[in-house]
Amino acid sequence: MKLVFLFGNAAVGKMTVGQELMKITNLRLFHNHMTIEPVLEVFGTFDSHVILRLREVFFEEFAKSDRYGMIFTFMWAFDQQADWDIVEHIKDIFAPYETEFYYVELVSSLETRLERNCTENRLLHKASKRDIESSNNRLLTDDQSHRFESLDGEIPFANYIKIDNTSIGAAETARIIKNRFGL
Repeated sequence: MKLVFLFGNAAVGKMTVGQELMKITNLRLFHNHMTIEPVLEVFGTFDSHVILRLREVFFEEFAKSDRYGMIFTFMWAFDQQADWDIVEHIKDIFAPYETEFYYVELVSSLETRLERNCTENRLLHKASKRDIESSNNRLLTDDQSHRFESLDGEIPFANYIKIDNTSIGAAETARIIKNRFGL
């Protein structure tokens, strides 16, 4: 099995690149808002405990399946040990199944991210982003609160690539990932 960790800052294009990568591989996409949006809808607030428990079920069941692999998108706060621990925990779930791990970091300019924050595809799949002003404010606040771009040499894993997708589309970014890792 293969597990592609696809991470980057808010509105960098993780979900859209994941959708394109799914089209050209046998990987399935599990983007972070697939658990965030239902929790927001049911509980009326962001409840990280419930979100993490839901993700755990998806990971456990998928890892036991005979699927080719998964793309998981998320924001990784490199300045937070808890985020590093979550990545290791997810790896621990998949490790018994001889999983190969891949790490793809997307980066793009703030201007590009603000433009992407209100695209039709994003708003279709992420109801919590439909209030553009609030969403933009969260994006800017997140940028000030945590570091969502790795430092040179910070990611210690093999099978890692960092792609600046400011000027390249999601389909081209997906092709780069597919070709780099032979997915």
